[in-house]
Amino acid sequence: MDKEIYNSIFQEEIHDLIALKRALGFSYRAEAGSLRRIDTFLCENNLSEKRISKELCDLWCRKRTYETVTNQASRISVMRVFCRYLNDIGIPAYIPPKGITRKRSRYDAHIYTDEELQSFFDAVDKSQSVPDSCPYRADVMPVFFRILYTSGMRVSELRLARIRDINFGEGYITVHEAKNHKERYVPIHPLLMDKCKELKEKIHVHSSDDEYFFMLLPGRPMTLGNVYKNFRRYLEQAGISHTGKGPRIHDFRHTYCVNLLRKWSDEGKDLIAYLPYMRTMLGHESFEETAYYLKLTAERFPYIKERMMESFPDLIREAVINEHEFY
Repeated sequence: MDKEIYNSIFQEEIHDLIALKRALGFSYRAEAGSLRRIDTFLCENNLSEKRISKELCDLWCRKRTYETVTNQASRISVMRVFCRYLNDIGIPAYIPPKGITRKRSRYDAHIYTDEELQSFFDAVDKSQSVPDSCPYRADVMPVFFRILYTSGMRVSELRLARIRDINFGEGYITVHEAKNHKERYVPIHPLLMDKCKELKEKIHVHSSDDEYFFMLLPGRPMTLGNVYKNFRRYLEQAGISHTGKGPRIHDFRHTYCVNLLRKWSDEGKDLIAYLPYMRTMLGHESFEETAYYLKLTAERFPYIKERMMESFPDLIREAVINEHEFY
């Protein structure tokens, strides 16, 4: 049920759109927040007629001085969906076209070296808790970041995992609200599952199964901001330079995939047979998404490029990164 409160002339339509999306199986949580900002924008512009003009839409789509191109594109995307919905129900609304934002520069994924990973996790292991604001940091972060790297999970898939999502006996985490809205099971290394059991016994003595496993405080999950600030701190302590564009937390996922493909290749495994396993593990909707890691691996380790080109010549040349799958 949508608990957001909307005040513009389109408050009923916004509620109906969210209800429709959720009935189709989408969580639509982030989008509900974006629609609330659109609602506020419409109120600020004193909209009194159920009609969205091109001028009003252009004003919404204009880039803010403080935002990235990615955030601008996200705002425009939600407005586009809303205006299409209004048109579908007979309300005139200008639909912002695609291609408004300038083309984003391609990000070159950072593949962490073995030395960087060792230095990073050494820094993580020195984490200190703050009794009032981060009482569990010293216990949570070493487990959180190691699972993030060794499982290939997205940041929010892991930080929002609840106790009931972790099968301590079988050794896997169930991801319920993945990027592509598909449930999947992610196996966790036995040694890390033992650490999860220890963490549960230490900080979840009185927690219900609905509690966030990597909680910031009881009833509160770690936020993306909290994870990012700690990540930047660990990078600095590990002596890993940050350019402003990277390395990013999501590069642990890239590194995991590249190292896994390298391992399979070195072991002489049939990558065609193993890639469906990686696709399922990562929660990819298409094979092309997974193929990006073939290209990364070939670029990072030229000695196996020829072997991979024999099996995936076109994909290695053409695969590109999906910039929308980070969190």
